[in-house]
Formats: sequence, structure tokens, C-alpha cells
Amino acid sequence: MTAYDSLLAFSLAALLLTLTPGLDTALILRTACAEGGKKAFQAALGIDTGCFIWGALVALGLGALLAVSELAYTVLKICGAVYLSWLGLQLLLRPRESFSHSNGSIAAQGNWFLRGMLGNVLNPKMGIFYVSFLPQFIPAGHSPYIWTFILVSIHVAIGTMWSVTLILTTQFASAILKKNSVVKAMDRATGGLFLCFAAKLALSSR
Repeated sequence: MTAYDSLLAFSLAALLLTLTPGLDTALILRTACAEGGKKAFQAALGIDTGCFIWGALVALGLGALLAVSELAYTVLKICGAVYLSWLGLQLLLRPRESFSHSNGSIAAQGNWFLRGMLGNVLNPKMGIFYVSFLPQFIPAGHSPYIWTFILVSIHVAIGTMWSVTLILTTQFASAILKKNSVVKAMDRATGGLFLCFAAKLALSSR
């Protein structure tokens, strides 16, 4: 896979994954509804910062492992493929019936940037996901450090655009995400994507 192919494939995958309703989407919608667009954008910037923190941790550890150990690469590849397969099957076989973003009582005070960042950094699934997902888009012979940050930057850029879209169209987005058919379709599409990438990762070579 060439560098261009890697960037294109990752961008498409990141776009679909970002559009799939999840915890970050819920936080943005709840904050926009209860606190307004400014607070929601602060939360979005916090989420983005959390992605970069995880990216730095993954880049340092991933780069060191891949550079010195064929065994570490193989173990990481197998674990990543298994993890992505498990996620994919869960989404395909047990898609959610609904996506709830209850507006509940949210205190007006508080640092929403910090809340968004900590919500991301303290979620170990984010780190596991990056370790499992990013390596297959790093072209052979290229620096894992540099490419990890490039891929994370693409993910963050797409995520930021999605957050801004949600904030600007809060009521419309909320209505769409309440439809069971939409949530099921997105979960199943993402599940199929995960299985494809799991197979690709399992068959890849260093």
C-alpha cells in the first residue's frame, strides 16, 4: 500500500467511524443542548486533545516495539485482529436499538475542555483501538512515529468537523440519531468495516 493509498483508506475509515454514534457524539450533543455551542466546542477540543495524548503514547510504544521486535509485531498484529473481529461481530450481531443522549441535569459550572479530555484519556478502549487500528495504515518503510501523528491528526480533523456539524445542527442531528433504523445501519456498517480491517491486519506482513 502506497502512502497515498494509506491516507485515503484511513480517511474513509475514520470518517465512517466518526459518524457512528458513540460516547463522544453523546457528550457533544448533551453539552450543546444543555450548555450551548460554546461549551460543546470546548468539550470537542478536549476530546481532540485526548486523541493526541493517546496518539503520543501509542507512537512512542508502538514505534519502539515495531523497530526492535518481530515477535512484538506479530503479537500486536494478532491481538489487534482479534480485538477488531470481536468489535465487528458485536456490532453486526448485536446492533443497538437506539442511541440515547439524555439532556439530563448537567451542572453549568465546570471546565468542559477538561471533561472532554479526561473522558477520552481515561478511556483505555481508545488506546487499545489506536494500537489495533493505526498500524495497518502505516506504509512499509515509513516512520511509525511520524505516521501515527499524521493519522491521529486526520482523525482529529474529521472529528472536529463532525463536532462542529453536530453543534450547528443540534436539533436535526438529535432527531436523526433517535431513529432505530439509522443506529442499527451505522452499527452494522461499522461492524463490517472492523471485520474487513481485522482480516487485512491478520494477513499483513511487516
